Amino acid sequence: MDLGIHGHVAVVTASSRGLGRACAEALAAEGVRLVLCARNEQSLRETEAALRSAGADVVGVAADVTDPATPERLVAAALERYARLDIVVANAGGPPPGRSLDVDDDAIRGALEANLLTSVRLVRSALPHMRAGGWGRLCCITSYSVVQAIPTLALSNTARTGLKAWVKTAAADLAAEETGITLNLVCPGPHATERMQELGGGAGPMGDPADFGRVVAFLCSTHAAFVNGASVVVDGGATLAL
Repeated sequence: MDLGIHGHVAVVTASSRGLGRACAEALAAEGVRLVLCARNEQSLRETEAALRSAGADVVGVAADVTDPATPERLVAAALERYARLDIVVANAGGPPPGRSLDVDDDAIRGALEANLLTSVRLVRSALPHMRAGGWGRLCCITSYSVVQAIPTLALSNTARTGLKAWVKTAAADLAAEETGITLNLVCPGPHATERMQELGGGAGPMGDPADFGRVVAFLCSTHAAFVNGASVVVDGGATLAL
């Protein structure tokens, strides 16, 4: 299926590895031009080179997504190189594990900064340019923990559920504007990524990151124009959220 986004421009954050990279690869396969972002410059350059060797038009920006100035830097990079911005995939690495009764205020603030405010800021920065173009796709990557809390990931559960509430509200606001812009949440379960290895792996089956990337690419397509304010769970039935 042709997703109808060849030549469009996307910003994808935390995209040097894992699910973020899978999203970038899926979009690149559709001919989307990319602005990538990651903290680790070496990993970012390796991903940038791999995508370019596969035929993608891509630029990498080494930056920390928790820096409030980063969203504007990424938007500026897209406009400077491509003179447009059509798609945003807001992703960020998860916070460390911890029990709910053990995490302190600073840890909670850090999780909210990394896994809620980073996405909010990027959406806000991108919106004026999407409104000007009369079209846009915004996808925030979170976790299946917004459906079913993961006992050892209290910080992630808290911040990501807050992001879900914000996305639901903002998507309704966008629908009222009738600007052709959609905003959705994508909630992965365990996938075969380095993050899962860092957390000790999973007890059950794990998804293929490439499949996850293709789900996100569809939500960013012309065919998903009537999908807005949705929480798309990609977890192989781990939560059975019917």
